[in-house]
Amino acid sequence: MGAGLATITFRMNDQICRKCGGTGWIVTEQDGLTAAERCDCAAAERMRTIEANAGIPPLYKNASLDNFVLPQDNPMAHRALAGTLLTVRSYAREFPNTEKPGLLLIGEPGTGKTHLAVAALNILISRGFEGLFFDYQNLLERIRAGYDAASGQSDREAYRTALDAEILLLDDLGAHRVTDWVEDTVTSIVTYRCNNRKPLIATTNLPDPDAGSTVVERGAGAGMKVYARVTLAERIGIRARSRLFEMCRVIRMPQVEDYRLRRPQR
Repeated sequence: MGAGLATITFRMNDQICRKCGGTGWIVTEQDGLTAAERCDCAAAERMRTIEANAGIPPLYKNASLDNFVLPQDNPMAHRALAGTLLTVRSYAREFPNTEKPGLLLIGEPGTGKTHLAVAALNILISRGFEGLFFDYQNLLERIRAGYDAASGQSDREAYRTALDAEILLLDDLGAHRVTDWVEDTVTSIVTYRCNNRKPLIATTNLPDPDAGSTVVERGAGAGMKVYARVTLAERIGIRARSRLFEMCRVIRMPQVEDYRLRRPQR
């Protein structure tokens, strides 16, 4: 047992654990038999490692459902957002035993989508699942850079990481101009995760009529109509959009005042 277990030193509050001596195992002897069981500090160390590797930005590091600020001066907005909060809480509580393993939050900028998405991810991390936060545009830039022979190892692995992460959070989905390469890349990631039931949590500012978004149309003459706003399907492609709705519980954020202004300054 000994050789592999001493390679990691487990610490509690930067002190070597007194119960296991930093091995992560507690060895006992009874009736001439030696047994070993995992020390509590091993679970704590694993949790710290998962949190450190999740890549959650400092602004949202402590985001939780409990510190999500509901508007107090608008009863209708308060009720609507409280309902959204309950839906996200239900998703996190039922995970992974849910028909749709993913979560998609759609709404205007400043409605609190990222806070709620990270809060859900933090709950899942606290339950021992491994999660990874990626800003959508930054992920695409890293994947593109990975095609350069001079790029770093992390860039070359970005695409594989997006495919294989136990839980992937993509923030600001669709915030990138449309090219064939972007559409193919996004479709590949979403399709792979959908086919393999790998959960995807995503936020987007882009509207979608099927999610209850109002997509304003304006006349284009001769009886033609065109959308005044770019939709989610137009930005990421019809196939990726279809897969998202297949794998995700979709939440349409209510129209409320800017969450960044409502949230207390830290």
